[in-house]
Amino acid sequence: MSAGFACRSCGGQDTTLVVDLGVQPLANNLLRPADLGKPEPRHPLRVAVCESCWLLQITDLVPPTDLFSDYVYFSSFSDAMLRHAREAAERYVREFSLGPQSHVVEIASNDGYLLKNFVAAGVPCLGIEPAANIARVADGHGVPTLVEFFGEALARRLADEGRRTDLILGNNVFAHAPQPNDFVAGLKVLLAPGGRIVLEFPYGVDLIEHTEFDTIYHEHVFYFTLTALAPLLARHGLVICDVERLPIHGGSLRIFARHAEEAPVVAESVARLRAAEQAAGVDSAGYYAAFTRNVHRIRDELLALLARLRADGRSVAAYGASAKGSTLLNFVQPPADTFDFIADRSTYKQGLVSPGMHLPIVPPAALLERQPEYTLLLTWNFAAEILEQQKEYRARGGKFILPIPEVRIA
Repeated sequence: MSAGFACRSCGGQDTTLVVDLGVQPLANNLLRPADLGKPEPRHPLRVAVCESCWLLQITDLVPPTDLFSDYVYFSSFSDAMLRHAREAAERYVREFSLGPQSHVVEIASNDGYLLKNFVAAGVPCLGIEPAANIARVADGHGVPTLVEFFGEALARRLADEGRRTDLILGNNVFAHAPQPNDFVAGLKVLLAPGGRIVLEFPYGVDLIEHTEFDTIYHEHVFYFTLTALAPLLARHGLVICDVERLPIHGGSLRIFARHAEEAPVVAESVARLRAAEQAAGVDSAGYYAAFTRNVHRIRDELLALLARLRADGRSVAAYGASAKGSTLLNFVQPPADTFDFIADRSTYKQGLVSPGMHLPIVPPAALLERQPEYTLLLTWNFAAEILEQQKEYRARGGKFILPIPEVRIA
């Protein structure tokens, strides 16, 4: 089925609908209880693939200022994210010989959870973060932060000020940039000679093969594979010289890129992953055909389980007032009274209600205080961390429902 729009990367017109998740609220638009009587914006949430460059992308954009100017996701509330950031920063300082003479920029630096490691190592750095409320927190942690959206214009301004950088980092931001050519052009302009770019993002292959449909929300415009990404960077004079698969967020890619004119050595990992994608069929329409069927199968299985628990009088809660949780709940659409509450560690979310479903968000202590018999784990990508944190709840008989990649009880 034709998606009827031009690819945002290559401009190709041959785009095919992959999945339609309905009309959904903005996944991070948590509401105050007092606002429940007001209209709640909703937008179509559909993903298509371009059959010219094989880039997966949502079809209907929401302006970035509506999504990111005031944000509720703080990376520092995840122990796994903090550990991941610390290990990455220590590695880059060591492998790239970074020191007081170097300069690091992180795009979408959030609350400084990553850059604070460079500050501690004595490496000058700058965060670029469009959400003013989060940037203030980063500044308070000693991480200098510029409140801007990143693109070629900002990169040229920084370059003209003599602020080209040795290392550009972008964790879970590239997929959020609605104009990928402008974003990559900015990377090219800002990168100093001999510099490196390191980007991390959820991997499109894991999305498709593990049916991770809850990774889809309006902030995530793109779902990258190496097949789609390499020509996009090459178009702007950058070359991917190494790539790593990471388990975080249900499966991510970490790519390393450099200036093409410097003829960097390209690691064998790039050719291996490209060959694996070709063998899987990433560059064919048939590869995406089963995804919608699997999405609906998971929805039906989860609905049936929740209905059975409800009919048996079992108490059920949810854990993780996350964007992926919003997508899942608003697509599956169980009756709102199925759940007693959503528990979440973020103090910025507690006291609010979830988008669309309007479930109250409470501290994780509620699991022990109210001891629901079952808890739907919406942040299943951090399952190991959360199951360990909630071992007392589980010891008392509480059970977690994991919805992705298969509905199961832990």
